[in-house]
Amino acid sequence: MTDREREILKIISENPLISQKQLAEILDIKRSSVAVHIGNLIKKGIIKGKGYILNNEEIIIIGGSNIDIQGFSKDKLIRNDSNPGDVELSVGGVARNIAENLSLLGEKINLISALGDDIYGKKILNELRNSNIVTDNILISKKHPTSTYLSILDSDGDMDIAISAMDIFNEINSNYISEKSGIINMAKCIVIDTNLSKDTIDYIVNNFNDKDIFIDTVSTTKALKIKDIIGKFHTIKPNKYEAEILSGIKIKEKKDLEKAAEFFLDKGVKNIVITLGKDGVFYKNENVSGHIKSPKINIINATGAGDSFIAALIHGHLNDFPIEKSVVFSIATSIITMRSHDTVSKNISKDNINKIIKEMNIC
Repeated sequence: MTDREREILKIISENPLISQKQLAEILDIKRSSVAVHIGNLIKKGIIKGKGYILNNEEIIIIGGSNIDIQGFSKDKLIRNDSNPGDVELSVGGVARNIAENLSLLGEKINLISALGDDIYGKKILNELRNSNIVTDNILISKKHPTSTYLSILDSDGDMDIAISAMDIFNEINSNYISEKSGIINMAKCIVIDTNLSKDTIDYIVNNFNDKDIFIDTVSTTKALKIKDIIGKFHTIKPNKYEAEILSGIKIKEKKDLEKAAEFFLDKGVKNIVITLGKDGVFYKNENVSGHIKSPKINIINATGAGDSFIAALIHGHLNDFPIEKSVVFSIATSIITMRSHDTVSKNISKDNINKIIKEMNIC
């Protein structure tokens, strides 16, 4: 944003119904100049046309969107052999999944991602728009196909192995993010996943450090991209293995969880939430810590559970939930996801989440 655009934005924020003529008089410039600046602010997505509605109620999510191809084995997996089962194709991607979950929770979402100019890219765009997610800032690549994530799940519904083809996300570089700085600067908060390059992640945390930034580590390998910037984000939700890699602390018992969490807090992270699979969730901030056990459930599909969990954490933060309430809310959200064949369950809603909390006595 230019200095003049910042001046105009400040005046508009105080009086959204102000006319261009009034703006020109206040700033002592021509009305035609005001029109040009207003047009630029609209193009940058900072304001929305008539009435100068400020675009400051959106969560900006930056990261991966892809097609998920999932193979479900009917029986115990046998390596180096063909396994009877089912194959399903759905839209996915960590950032995209978080975006849809947050939209289902009633949040306004603006997704910055990359898609190929192909049939899969068009499918993802259509589904995003149907979920009321803003897609204006998604890069459409002529160079790479839409990202694809291929996973094989065992008979218990847990992921056994996966392959990801995600070179397209290298196109979301610092130059591209810089072009989107207007809308990012107006965001309620920023969510990023580690499908982005290390350079892009570094650029975001260093240039938008006045915002609460949430990071999804995605995997143990990709989590290493943030090892030297711990403390430049508000909340992190690693699993046990990701927490070990980032902290350098082997987690075997409760005292190790406390020690690992302290490592993150000492670096400047505000909330650390470590997921432990069937053993539940450990959480800690500067005031409280706790361990909540996960209730036993029949898992249909564990893919996407972590994405719904962090979406619920973000929703809790934006609605001023205490950390324990946010974690309970997130566990219930992930249970709904794991009970569904879909990566993002259409049953996600605040009413259904609260119903699960009550029925399963999560505390």
